Amino acid sequence: MAHILMLTPQLPYPPQQGTSLRNLHMLRALAQSHQVSLLSFSEGELSLGLEPLESVCRVLPPVRVPARSSADRIRQLATNSLPDVAQRLRNPEFSDSLIRALTTDSYQAVQVEGLELGPYIELVRRYGPAAHIVLDCHNAETELQRRAMQVDFHTPSRWPVALYSGLQIGRLARFEKWATQQADAILAVSRSDRAQLAKIGGVEEERIRVVPNTIDIAEYERRWPSTPEVTFDLVFTGKMDYRPNVDAVLWFARHVWPEIRRARPHTTWAIVGQRPHPRLERLRAEKGITLTGRVPHIQPYLAGASVCIMPLRIGSGTRLKLIEAMASGVPVISTTLGAEGFDVSDGRELLFADTPQQWIATILQLLADEEQRAMLSEAAKQFAARYDWRRIIPLVSQLYEDLLYADQR
Repeated sequence: MAHILMLTPQLPYPPQQGTSLRNLHMLRALAQSHQVSLLSFSEGELSLGLEPLESVCRVLPPVRVPARSSADRIRQLATNSLPDVAQRLRNPEFSDSLIRALTTDSYQAVQVEGLELGPYIELVRRYGPAAHIVLDCHNAETELQRRAMQVDFHTPSRWPVALYSGLQIGRLARFEKWATQQADAILAVSRSDRAQLAKIGGVEEERIRVVPNTIDIAEYERRWPSTPEVTFDLVFTGKMDYRPNVDAVLWFARHVWPEIRRARPHTTWAIVGQRPHPRLERLRAEKGITLTGRVPHIQPYLAGASVCIMPLRIGSGTRLKLIEAMASGVPVISTTLGAEGFDVSDGRELLFADTPQQWIATILQLLADEEQRAMLSEAAKQFAARYDWRRIIPLVSQLYEDLLYADQR
């Protein structure tokens, strides 16, 4: 049994977004065979969510996410060469906590969850030189930024943001390469991300292990109460200040939603997720649209929806929202990019739509066809079962066996 220190950008509990979902189930998988300590930032109350985590691992005192204004970001852009993602969580208090952990206990490995924690790799090398570094890449960040720039470039009002992305791409590529080359083991969420990371990092693909995003299937299969408040024709879920989600919702609202309402005036659409961005505020005035903000659980909204939509145009990695919807048995319509990294086929587990015309026709047809919705629901549930968190335990166990015990064979 090894002692592993896990670093996360937010407390993995409650799991309110894709990052915390992956981190929670990664933590649970590691704790099956190893002693795990968790050092995390916290975006809310520092004590919130600790009790469920303490039943799984030792939780070191969390550190509050540092405040950072737009002026801070511009100043940082002008005064150093690091990408924005590498500066969001730079914090002396977290550095002190990490140094204290590394000098107080002996860790065989430190698992770094996401590139935004990459700057702390230097401290691990300095104060815990015997520890192996495992870098878990939730996205291929350079590719994600490149795609965001390409999408924003087509909208003149978004050109300043596209320019900012353009400035970030070179910095991200250098930092992502440095971080992957520093790590003793690298994790990716899909084969496509593995290829992107290998290309950026200049490393062989064989050095990068694919450990898929996962959920607890049982949390989506249980019968959730159905009420009018959670019953909608269409649902979109996600962290609603996250740029790809904001873009997806605004694109759909502009190019698809008006025609859906014209053809089917009573159609309803719920946008479910915490921290709706100010750019979404105008949607509150649209008939049929509900912005929920943060909800205790997304499962009732998935269970109460007729169709889950994923009109994503920006992204890398894999979308946990896709597996969540499938596990809930709600039929999914997605862009090709939204389902990237998953072995799915159009018409089998879900339906694809990329142009506004495809979206309009597919939604209207599926809402009118109960039999097809039932067929897609069953196929989706069977597919999602492959991504239960218990199935990643052997992958994680094998990684650590190879990493920690290879020299003893």
